Amino acid sequence: MTKARNVDSREEHHPLGKIEDPCPHAERMSNNHGANQETSSRNSVVICQAVGRSIFTSSISSAAERVSLMLKQEEGGNEEASSPVLFIQLSELFNTLEGLEWRQTARWIKFEEKVEDGGERWSKPHVTTLSLHSLFELRTCIRKGAILLDLEAQSFKEIVEKIMENQIENHALRPEHLNKLTHILLLRPQHHTTKSQLMMLVAMCLAPCCSDKVNSCSDAKNEISEIPLKEQLKNNFKKKIPAGTEVANILVGEASFLEKPFIAFVRLQQSVLLGNLTEVAFPSRFLFILLGPRAKMKAYHEIGRAVATLLTDELFQRVARKASGRGDLIAGIDEFMDELTVLPPGKWDPTTRIAPPKCLPSPQKRLSLHLREWSPHSNGNKSMMDDRHGHGHGHGHQHVSEELKRTGRLFGGLLKDIQRKAPWYCSDFYDALNIQCFSAILYIYLATVTNAITFGGMLGDATDNMQGVLESFLGTAFAGAFFCLFSGQPLTILSSTGPVLVFERLLFSFSKDYNLDYLEFRLWIGLWVAFFGLILVATEASYLVQYFTRFTEEGFCALISFIFIYDAIKKMLSLVEHYPVNWDYKINDVTLYSCTCQMPEAGNFSLLNTTLFPTISSFEEPLDLEPGNWSLLTKKQCVQLGGHLAGNSCSFVPDVTFMSFILFLGTFLCSLILKNFKSSRYFPTTLRRLVGDFSIILAILIFCGIDAALGLDTPKLIVPSEFKPTNPTRGWLVFPFGANPWWIYLASSVPAILVIILIFMDQQITAVILNRKEYKLQKGAGFHLDFFCVSLLMIFTSIMGLPWYVSATVISLAHMDSLKKESTTCAPGEQPKFLGIREQRVTGLVVFILTGLSVFLAPVLKFIPMPVLYGIFLYMGVSALSSIQFTDRLQLLLMPAKHQPDFIYLRHVPLRQVHLFTFIQILCLAVLWIIKSTAAAIIFPVMLLALVGIRKVMEYIFPRQYLVWLDDIMPEKERKEEEEKLKRKQDQDDSDSEDVSMILGDREEWEGGCTG
Repeated sequence: MTKARNVDSREEHHPLGKIEDPCPHAERMSNNHGANQETSSRNSVVICQAVGRSIFTSSISSAAERVSLMLKQEEGGNEEASSPVLFIQLSELFNTLEGLEWRQTARWIKFEEKVEDGGERWSKPHVTTLSLHSLFELRTCIRKGAILLDLEAQSFKEIVEKIMENQIENHALRPEHLNKLTHILLLRPQHHTTKSQLMMLVAMCLAPCCSDKVNSCSDAKNEISEIPLKEQLKNNFKKKIPAGTEVANILVGEASFLEKPFIAFVRLQQSVLLGNLTEVAFPSRFLFILLGPRAKMKAYHEIGRAVATLLTDELFQRVARKASGRGDLIAGIDEFMDELTVLPPGKWDPTTRIAPPKCLPSPQKRLSLHLREWSPHSNGNKSMMDDRHGHGHGHGHQHVSEELKRTGRLFGGLLKDIQRKAPWYCSDFYDALNIQCFSAILYIYLATVTNAITFGGMLGDATDNMQGVLESFLGTAFAGAFFCLFSGQPLTILSSTGPVLVFERLLFSFSKDYNLDYLEFRLWIGLWVAFFGLILVATEASYLVQYFTRFTEEGFCALISFIFIYDAIKKMLSLVEHYPVNWDYKINDVTLYSCTCQMPEAGNFSLLNTTLFPTISSFEEPLDLEPGNWSLLTKKQCVQLGGHLAGNSCSFVPDVTFMSFILFLGTFLCSLILKNFKSSRYFPTTLRRLVGDFSIILAILIFCGIDAALGLDTPKLIVPSEFKPTNPTRGWLVFPFGANPWWIYLASSVPAILVIILIFMDQQITAVILNRKEYKLQKGAGFHLDFFCVSLLMIFTSIMGLPWYVSATVISLAHMDSLKKESTTCAPGEQPKFLGIREQRVTGLVVFILTGLSVFLAPVLKFIPMPVLYGIFLYMGVSALSSIQFTDRLQLLLMPAKHQPDFIYLRHVPLRQVHLFTFIQILCLAVLWIIKSTAAAIIFPVMLLALVGIRKVMEYIFPRQYLVWLDDIMPEKERKEEEEKLKRKQDQDDSDSEDVSMILGDREEWEGGCTG
């Protein structure tokens, strides 16, 4: 027969020796339950000498050292760092008219839920608040009660029998109480399961009919079941609990025959299903039993809540799983109490329920700080260095990783990217088998088509239709599909961007002024750009990406976002020119307005051929074209028959502009509302998640339906329906020789230098933004491979005379946002966890294939109003802008200090320094915007490079600690400081570096927990 480790209250054999009671006063005072019980409760809050931070001890306490040793042993093992989730249930013994029964009164996963008075509903999840006295009482219970660790049992009945055996052997239980206690513990528990209103109504109606049957079966069902019941297996609450969860059962109550408390803490060797003991059918790992004399039920209840709260703490839970004896558990309680925050009783109402916070401190961070602080053989330097090199970096240096390590060989980085991405290639296709990908395809397709039409139209205006809408469609389809198939980051969406459009306009003007063939000149520039790009790939120039800190990324992202917002609003305002608003309309003059169709001149009328106008056949009677009957014609028929319109209301256009703005703003607001619907309180979780995933498509469909129902002639999406070049003077291939002088082939390298700077900065900054650590990408990046694909596409698009393509920041961010994965099982009160991005190649590939086929989808696409698509453009710009810290700091400029949000960097950086940092970013953004919009746009690529230089200069303006919170430390600066530190080996430098490391860790925790 296998026995558990029986731990009595005497001295334990442990590597650290005897554990002394750190709080002896607490135990003595907890036993005083006479007339002075209330005074005793208040006086039991004593200074506990067990805590390692006590001012009365000169060294680390044995309890703290024991916990540190246990956790270090666990870290050194091969076990997973995270323990299974614990579902904790508190059941209390009630004396009812039908006798004693166990009733579930509360439950925990991360936060507490209690059964409200009346027993018909669960409370909202809330943070547990405890009395400090209950923790001291619990500590005494652990010190004096039965502790059975690694108990082997297969049923609750067997567990109870072994507990009783242990208590009888240790003379802690009188034999005559054995059967009574066993009977009480084996009573069948009553669980509180949430039922729908319909089920509750049915149960109320059937209750009288079934009362006799229930009474006849009550005796048979009075004992606990050995197997889970149907109610447990079908409990909907189980959907909120992660797979692999274990259970901790807490049973507290009072028994009249007991003279002193009966206490047992049990940890099972293997988690076991204990029949219907728990609300949900998960295996149990821990049990805590407390039965005591009458008149103290409130104290028992509070001790049970204290046990549950301790077990929700990740650090104590790991101690409980690894504890080898009573002293380890007591040490875990002491460490828990060391981090308690006490509220004064007169300043806080204990009945107030604290709502769960949106961000919780990371247990891994707590553990690492704990191990560093209490490490008995280290001064902290090693852990500090590990923190700096391992996980100390927050936002900006997440990309200084394996993807950017220089190999020192030609194309070494490219080969490593291919080797890294090849094992994931097959999964990039079957990982797309999810309905969320279908939503992303529709959303990004409409955004891509709109973008292609917009930039194609602007390219046509800038180049005399040498590149138009059809060329934009074909180039987008081929370049995007090629990139999605072979790139390192297939979630990137390629597009012709604003800076590229500016260069195309300047290049065409230059070619026209000097009588050069534009397409041939452009071909040679593209070939030189591709050549320079291949050189950058061969020399692993993507290594320079590590110098793109948050300052550079946010500046570029904000610029592109503002371009999207500005263009969307500009397009809407331009509707006033085509659909003028009748500002001077006077309702009193309505009788003066008229419009009639007048008969054409005889020469024009003789040319009429009624076969050309089938609309005339729509008249019920044959059309009499006598002069008096021309007024019967519609406006369209009048024009077709050669007549002319006369009257002051003939040019009247309904309020198409106002309707367009309603569609524009309505689509934008509807997209925002439906996207946030996922976190609302209405409707079931599955429906809310589905609406959130399809929010953009639903918004488009809703306002397309509104537009169709009202019937106003709003501007619609126009897609080319013929497959031929926009300009008939050009073909599909550009010949490299003959049209321009020979020296142009070499001179093209000069503008190509500006283009390669633009392409490199645009592509790599977007790649850095998309590969941020907070997106939790699992398949790695491919900076070298991405740029290699873009360089090859420069050759193809230049030869075909198609637009040049590079990563589109805003649309790519929208693509990533539409593929976010969140946890489907969330503990009550817990925010859904961001799990990462659905990394695959299918959504982008299908989007670009559909873009190429859009020529054949023109009959369907023509029903989509352009204002609706402009609303989606506005949504993408605002969404991308709201995802950066720069936007938060802009809002701080308009807020009084007392109303500012509790951003983590405001706790450590003076507000004046924060505003100065923001003003510098605003100034850089304004300069970039001015350069982009003027004749100086040719130097725009150089100004993007200047952002890195400006960021370097800022290191002489801001202290290093401030830049850690607001931006990132440049890698060169960090490397030099580490070399100096290692050379000098001064304690002060070690301390400063550790402070910065902790800042980086704190900031990473804040961003990872609150922005994911």
